[in-house]
Amino acid sequence: MAHPSAPVALAGPLALVERLALAGVLSPLDRHLARAVHALAGCDPLTALGAALASRAVQLGHVCLDLRRLSFAELGGEEALGEDWPAPEQLLEALLDSPLCTPIGSGVAAVDEVAAATTPLVLDRRGRLYLQRYARYERTLAAVLRQRARRVDDVDTELLGAGLRRLFGSAESARDGGETELAGNHAKVACVAALHALAVVCGGPGTGKTTTVVKILALLEEQALARSERPLSVLLLAPTGKAARRLASSVQAGLAALPVSDAVRAAIPSEAYTIHRALGGGSSGRFRHDEENPLPADVVLVDEVSMVDLALLYRLAIAIRPQARLILQGDKDQLSSVEAGAILGDIYDPSAAAEWSRPFAAEMAALTGSPVTGGRAERGLVDCLVSLDESFRYRADSGIGRLARAINGGDVGAALAVLRGKDASSAERDAELFDPLLLSAPVAASELERRATGGYAPFIQCGDPREKLALLARYRVLCAHRQGPSGVEQQNRNVELWLARAGLIDPQAAFYENRPIIVTQNDYTLGLFNGDVGVVVRDEQGRLRVCFEGAEGLRLLAPGRLPPHETVFATTVHKSQGSEFDAVSIVLPDKPSALVGRELLYTAVTRARQRVEIFGPAEVIRGAIARTVQRPSGLRDALWDEPDKS
Repeated sequence: MAHPSAPVALAGPLALVERLALAGVLSPLDRHLARAVHALAGCDPLTALGAALASRAVQLGHVCLDLRRLSFAELGGEEALGEDWPAPEQLLEALLDSPLCTPIGSGVAAVDEVAAATTPLVLDRRGRLYLQRYARYERTLAAVLRQRARRVDDVDTELLGAGLRRLFGSAESARDGGETELAGNHAKVACVAALHALAVVCGGPGTGKTTTVVKILALLEEQALARSERPLSVLLLAPTGKAARRLASSVQAGLAALPVSDAVRAAIPSEAYTIHRALGGGSSGRFRHDEENPLPADVVLVDEVSMVDLALLYRLAIAIRPQARLILQGDKDQLSSVEAGAILGDIYDPSAAAEWSRPFAAEMAALTGSPVTGGRAERGLVDCLVSLDESFRYRADSGIGRLARAINGGDVGAALAVLRGKDASSAERDAELFDPLLLSAPVAASELERRATGGYAPFIQCGDPREKLALLARYRVLCAHRQGPSGVEQQNRNVELWLARAGLIDPQAAFYENRPIIVTQNDYTLGLFNGDVGVVVRDEQGRLRVCFEGAEGLRLLAPGRLPPHETVFATTVHKSQGSEFDAVSIVLPDKPSALVGRELLYTAVTRARQRVEIFGPAEVIRGAIARTVQRPSGLRDALWDEPDKS
């Protein structure tokens, strides 16, 4: 971002806002909001500035503006802003005195205060400034989740215990005629979900989240059928169409291996939907399902919750019937939504998840037959959180697994040791660093060319469309940026050049045979969704068609019918969420970037099942591991704080 070398002299009540806009700190939307707020009666310039900064915070993915951490110097550089900027304390005082800003508490009691607020701005007692609707989203979601964190009373615990032993028990002990041993934490997850209206299941890749949830659904259906009721209506949801199809496929695959009755098997759905589609969202931004017209489901399972933004999860939460169950699952350490909020990280409090309430601990110990310790006396949200920590995707001595743990733990030394082959704990080198500062840039680029050509050659050389799609899904180039030398756009051009040089493709036209594409916008008419991947093939008549794998088999579509799309030899780490590949090549920028943080690097590395290669300087990796995403929010306070007494 370029800034003027000296502060620009601007006059008028909104000079501060205009200077930030001129420096490129505020967007046209932020500037427009400041002007609109300033036009309201009783508004002073500092309140208008606060509105602009709160709007900027939302566009950056934050739910609110944390005035305690606000630094005007960091916004645009001291040389651009000058010395006449207010201290955060002055801004806070102005907002407290403004008739256009409603003060609220920081705990759950603030829900009623937010609901009654009619001002464009809301300020809580911990210095968090909100646009009004985001304060309402946050505090209402907190209230709904707290209300759902209740014990379900109509559970047949004897039937549940038998189901736990059958679905989670040790096959070896059962064959030996001994007491069946339950499979550790997975059975505890099932207890949480079976006995509560809310369950939050966190776990990294390969920890068995979906497998466990399939068993939970089976246990819930067995309970309903034993009460001589109709089967439970289950709704499987995910944030994207790609994630929804993967969820449905995983559920059906897991269900096929379960020892359950045909009635239970038939009750669990074979289709999943995007949250937006299930709510009946349209281009107007309105949803068909809400408090007045709730979703007709008894159980709502949401996968990949880390990708869901605050506004959408709020819309979903209020549209679920009070008596229905809600199961949220995901990896809290992955990248958050591109929109406002880091919801799963806010909901899942590790310190609270480390404890159970004493009453529930005793109940769970009786059901699982294993000792379970409890700390707190009260029940509530603390009994609804559970984590799965053991990954079955990687061996204990896997370099990928060790690298992921080192990144997640902030251990730069351990991460670089794995990547440089100096980690003696790894049995084989399945994670490797190609540092252009050590190898020289041409050598590193040549190595990336070799890896990409070898990774994509199998799908190009395959003649069967279905197998071609499967082979395409085994390898991907992942980038942190969209633009620039290390970005998606340039890397897609590079891979096309390399594959053409190898005689594998002929990219002379926009649509060429074996071009892989990714859909970038939902098209409900065609049944194609953002993130869907297809490949250009020739049909029996020799015409170019784009082949997609659908729920009912292969689909061949004329290129002209496609919704917005792009080439996908390379894609962003954000778009790769919810996907798995045998191998990935991660291309990092030449210098540290604010976009490349610990969550992005962890997400990229954990997309690989068998091999990961990182192309970039060690300096960038050090900076990424040290940098974590901070998204100001009051959701955790609203979920876990005691109600404000004052």
